[in-house]
Amino acid sequence: MTELDVHPTGMIRAAGAVVWRGEESAPEVALVHRPKYDDWTFPKGKLKPGEHVIGGALREVAEETGVTAVLGRLLPPVHYMKGRRLKRVDYWLARAVSEAPYAGGDEVDEVAWLPPEEARRRLTYEWDAGLLRALTALPLATTPLLLVRHGVAGSRQEWQGDDDLRPLDETGLAQAGVLADALAGYRPVELVSSPSRRCVQTLEPYAGRAGLTIRHEPLLSETGYDPHASLRLVTETLAAGRPAALCSHGKVLPALISGVVRRPADSHLRKGAFLVLHHAGGRVVGMDRYTT
Repeated sequence: MTELDVHPTGMIRAAGAVVWRGEESAPEVALVHRPKYDDWTFPKGKLKPGEHVIGGALREVAEETGVTAVLGRLLPPVHYMKGRRLKRVDYWLARAVSEAPYAGGDEVDEVAWLPPEEARRRLTYEWDAGLLRALTALPLATTPLLLVRHGVAGSRQEWQGDDDLRPLDETGLAQAGVLADALAGYRPVELVSSPSRRCVQTLEPYAGRAGLTIRHEPLLSETGYDPHASLRLVTETLAAGRPAALCSHGKVLPALISGVVRRPADSHLRKGAFLVLHHAGGRVVGMDRYTT
């Protein structure tokens, strides 16, 4: 399980995707031609300052191909030297959900949709060809279940009154805004939250953008948590097969994560972080973790 941070480190950070369309049994993938380098590669580009890697990947795909995509599994990152600096590019599998005619630009002058074998022959860089193995390693089409820990909400000890009413502070509100951009990459259509104000506030920016309501669920709260019933809620949400996001607490989420994954994993999430469980046919086939 890989954890990705919103803020770039000293290295050059970039993001992109292996975008596919068509049937899972015979997909086509998008390659872009860059006239400056006269190369064929996957759509990608440098992150803007403070941009979340997920938002950066979606933006670059749209700018370079005209495609609106929904993210799937996180792929292994690619590292290489850019001059004297190390560059890291994070990639996802991504399914094209809509396409606008691409008019070309300074950085990309051609987009080609090719079967994987033909794409492998056309790609300029060997590290890009290695990413194509993800097309056959596991199911292409997966459904995301996002488990979110609420953002920063100040000190529990300093809050006067009912702890369920404790709101996000300025840092937490900023995290909720970043989270809205990240959740848009997975397009959850069902939002479920602990009734605690800080949890509901964490999902509100995305809910507002997507025009969704947030269902308040006591089983996700610190006071209403029940080991069996709360885990059943999560497994039933997963079995429903709809993209969903659940927001809860640091005291609740580790047991839920361990109960669903059922294999050794670090189940701790920082405040404002989230875990994406990619599932297909009722089976979890991938797990990514992100900070905001």
